[in-house]
Amino acid sequence: MVFGERHRVVIFVGDRRRATASIEGDRGPARVVAVLAARPTAVRAAGRAASLPPTKGYFVSRPWSRVGVRSASVGLLVAGLIGGVYLGKDRVVQAPQQHSEASNVVQVDVLDMQLLKQRQAQHAAARAFQREAEGDAAEKAAAEAKDAAGKAHALETKAIAAKAAADAAKKKADASSSSSSGGPVAYTGPIPDSCNDYSGARQTGCALMLAAGYKIDQFPCLDKLWTRESGWNYKSTNSSSGAYGVPQAVPGKKMAAFGSDWKTNPATQIKWGLDYIKNRYSTPCGAWSHSESTGWY
Repeated sequence: MVFGERHRVVIFVGDRRRATASIEGDRGPARVVAVLAARPTAVRAAGRAASLPPTKGYFVSRPWSRVGVRSASVGLLVAGLIGGVYLGKDRVVQAPQQHSEASNVVQVDVLDMQLLKQRQAQHAAARAFQREAEGDAAEKAAAEAKDAAGKAHALETKAIAAKAAADAAKKKADASSSSSSGGPVAYTGPIPDSCNDYSGARQTGCALMLAAGYKIDQFPCLDKLWTRESGWNYKSTNSSSGAYGVPQAVPGKKMAAFGSDWKTNPATQIKWGLDYIKNRYSTPCGAWSHSESTGWY
């Protein structure tokens, strides 16, 4: 039998054809189609008559014809069974292969998902580390700035204290120099900002007036009063009355109650004069009003 060709089997019983089998061969899996059909046909043989006697021509006994039919049927069934088994085996082999391919695809998807989750976790960890580093850097910078500000404030305070000490020492030295040379004793007390418009004995008088409890609006009256009396000169002397100093105390030695340096220290004279005004006129403006009306206070 050749694959791809059709073969025909004819079974005879006596002088009659009892069965016909058609078998097809194929290059692929064997496919067998069997057709059994018993039909009476006349046997035509070359060189013979159309009808022969029973003892002439081809003769097959009835039992052998049955065996042949059965053998052909069994052969056809076996061939079909073998073809079916082969096809089933091929399908069975293909099914595990397809299942294996599907499993591989699922496994690849799972690995990709795990890799994606791993990368997401790495990115999240990197962002958290960056935020933590930025927070630490900000805290460190704030601490350094605070420390620097503290040091700067300490240095500024120290510089201010040093300047104040230097100014006080200078004033003290100036006072000692003036005292030794016969000049006025310099004032070493604090000078309010509202008195910075004045200088010399006027600045000292402004500061001492505020320290005595008067407001700054009283100083113009005090300024005009003592400008008329002495011109703010600590050595001013009235030869007719014996008045002396900035407030023109009569006699001048009364001012010794506020300091033994009453002759050379304008601050001692001013303190005595403010006390005199307070006890007699209450305020500098009251004393100036009296001086305006009488010419003296």
